[in-house]
Amino acid sequence: MRKFLSFIAAILITGSVFAGGLVTNTNQSAMFTRLQNRNASTSIDAVYYNPAGLTKLGDGFFASINNQTIGQTKTINNNYTPLNKEYIGNVSAPVYPGVYVAYNTGKLSFSAGFNPIGGGGGATYDDGLPQFEQPLSELPALLSSQGIPTTGYDADIFFEGSSVYFGYQANVAYKISDKLSLGAGFRLVSAKNTYNGFIRNIQINPTYPAFGTKYNGVMNPASGFFSDGATVLNTLSAGSTAAATSLTALITGGTPAATPLTALPVATQTQIATLLGAAGISTAGMNIGTAAATLGVVAPVFATNAATMSSYSAQTQDRSVDAEETGTGFTPILSANYSPSDKLNISLRYEFQTKLELTTKVNGGQDGGGIFVDGEKVIADMPALLAIGAEFRPGSKLLLAGTFNTYFDQNVDYDGSESLDIDMIDKNFYEYGLGAEYSISDKLRASLGWVATSTGVNSNYQSDMRYSTNTNSFGGGIGYRISPMIDLNLGGQYTLYQDDSKDFTGALGAYTETYSKKTWVVALGLDFYFGKK
Repeated sequence: MRKFLSFIAAILITGSVFAGGLVTNTNQSAMFTRLQNRNASTSIDAVYYNPAGLTKLGDGFFASINNQTIGQTKTINNNYTPLNKEYIGNVSAPVYPGVYVAYNTGKLSFSAGFNPIGGGGGATYDDGLPQFEQPLSELPALLSSQGIPTTGYDADIFFEGSSVYFGYQANVAYKISDKLSLGAGFRLVSAKNTYNGFIRNIQINPTYPAFGTKYNGVMNPASGFFSDGATVLNTLSAGSTAAATSLTALITGGTPAATPLTALPVATQTQIATLLGAAGISTAGMNIGTAAATLGVVAPVFATNAATMSSYSAQTQDRSVDAEETGTGFTPILSANYSPSDKLNISLRYEFQTKLELTTKVNGGQDGGGIFVDGEKVIADMPALLAIGAEFRPGSKLLLAGTFNTYFDQNVDYDGSESLDIDMIDKNFYEYGLGAEYSISDKLRASLGWVATSTGVNSNYQSDMRYSTNTNSFGGGIGYRISPMIDLNLGGQYTLYQDDSKDFTGALGAYTETYSKKTWVVALGLDFYFGKK
């Protein structure tokens, strides 16, 4: 029997649940939400998207405060015969901030930013996940196949987790000429994942009075059933050993081994018949030599089965987990901005791979749910990123923007362990998009944007714990000039995910899991300009 609890949730919600790659968020401003393409930004959100482009702001102090409210629904359909169930996980991030400041003087630009560079939400599965329930669903059939008629099971299952990778970024940019600027910076990544969940009150309804008269087809605690079974089997083992010893003593004392069992006292015959009958062996026509040998064989079998029952009892007890993983890493960042004309701006940003190791802490005296080990190290590197962007102004009222990002996932150990070597990536993840903004008036601007992604994971990556599929995101919104010093940005985004599926083989046959998602975002931002552009 497989282990009943499988809290293998190390990356359940630790990756990017929003725009970006497998573990990197790129939806870092309200302006992004409404345009979807900001790599070539020369506004204040360029602190994140295009640090070298900040020199275009001119002298002065600039700031931006943003928040996004994000919701995601994860749906997993499992058609395993004893399960056949839909599981829904709700990810919520009511507060998803982005704060940026920049100070420009002459040819230099100094800037800093704060945002959730990874994670940023909490996931709740009120019914757990297929991996949690599947072993329980197999119990009735597996027990019935062992001659213990069982038709149903029940359990209380719950899981929730949260993840946030906060990024603290600082940059310096230098204007080499009116056309070219270069920038360098770094990001401190502070990561924290938390996990809470349980499997409680596991019940089955066996009809098997041999382990107790209460096991008559009604729901009973599974752990109690297996514990009672272990007690009965240990008693049978001890009784078989004692009976075999007594019969061997008779033979040693001169009683012929060929003596029929019927020559023994009735009570002794009954005892031996009961012990061997429990092993499915009839004593009809048996002599004492055969009986002694048979009892000697079945005694260790009873003991082995008792140990198995004890193991099942332990595995079906209430289990819970309260654990967290924390760690920090650094990301060097290089950027360049080139403007061949007043109408065209081109950007390039390269973020080096972030080496990130998380340390596990199991709280409150828990046992880690059977998977989290206190003090264990987990590899959670973030891939290097090459971000290319362009903005083109064909006229005074229209802005066109384009994006292309490549995440170098093939260089990242996504299995999370130094001792494992699981190939999960076939190619690097990339995304691309287009957006447009139109100035309706001097104060009001409207925008639309689209970004698509192409994932590079293979089936080894996909599971009910985490999965990545191709997406199309659509955003739109408005910008409003409240005053010459303050801009308001309002945006919304919706992401469509391509469904994916994975085939498995369970103890009771083959089955398929299908994975799908949907995500929505509402964003609000205020940009402050204390300088002249």
